[in-house]
Amino acid sequence: MAQESPRRGDEPDVQWLTADELDAWLSVVRLMMWLPWSIDQQLQRDSGLRMVEYQVLAMLSENPERTMRMSSLAEVTNASLSRLSRLVQRLEERGMVRREPDPTDGRFTKAVLTEKGFRTLAEAAPGHVAHVRSLVIDVLSPEQLRRLGRDADRIMTRIDTSAIN
Repeated sequence: MAQESPRRGDEPDVQWLTADELDAWLSVVRLMMWLPWSIDQQLQRDSGLRMVEYQVLAMLSENPERTMRMSSLAEVTNASLSRLSRLVQRLEERGMVRREPDPTDGRFTKAVLTEKGFRTLAEAAPGHVAHVRSLVIDVLSPEQLRRLGRDADRIMTRIDTSAIN
């Protein structure tokens, strides 16, 4: 990525990364790979949850009546509807979530956080928050953290999420 490769035909010129840009990009790649892995490991070890399962439970817990349409839940957890359906089925089998028709529009299905799911989330949250704090929050100054959030939001505006569902 840091050097020019021979051009073929009418391919556009590529603006290759400088050495500094490549170093920064590789740091971002390592972060994208290792941070979710570390969080997933902590959650599995301490509470038997995968990171995506924790996300689903957390999203449900933050909504009125602890419920969301499956399509909305898929969007906020970056999962396809089919992947989310399989995930929610596993959570249903463990008694943490149930599915029911949306009473306002029967074409939709809602996921509902059960009491067991809420307790599981509540028990997992302190360890999860402590781990996130130790990995990210506590190693940055308040200004660095604010900038990181702002920069992540700026990058997210460039990502087309329309193909998720």
